[in-house]
Amino acid sequence: MADTKTWISLAELAETFDISTLHCGRVLDHHGWRDRRGQPTPAALDAQAARIHGHAGHSGRVVWHRDLCSAVFTAQGYKARSRKQQVQQWVQFLEAMAAGSPSISATADQMAEDVPQELVTDVNDQLAAQGSRYRIAGQHRTPASQRTAC
Repeated sequence: MADTKTWISLAELAETFDISTLHCGRVLDHHGWRDRRGQPTPAALDAQAARIHGHAGHSGRVVWHRDLCSAVFTAQGYKARSRKQQVQQWVQFLEAMAAGSPSISATADQMAEDVPQELVTDVNDQLAAQGSRYRIAGQHRTPASQRTAC
């Protein structure tokens, strides 16, 4: 199944290339698509590489066009993680969290909230195939791109 989510957060873009959000932002800065405040430049908006969601006169949430931004990263030599690799990393991480550790206070369910929604079915299928008893609950979370700050 191809990834069909067009507009993504900076964190999701960074995750695609397995880099930090800080580094991801710097790449966009260097390309001329982000200003010193971390906001999209007019060039990014004109190229339709970014959108600002919010009310007029208010600072809004910025989303980035997955394909256009990915092309910038790929042109600079970055390699996107494959879907298979992303699924396997989440499976290994969630299995370890489900096993537990006295030094970790977070639960597997809490960490599963960060699994991209488009990977949940594949992660659950892989967990089952490996004999794990852990599963990510159904519609247990709000996607990161829809969360609001308090």
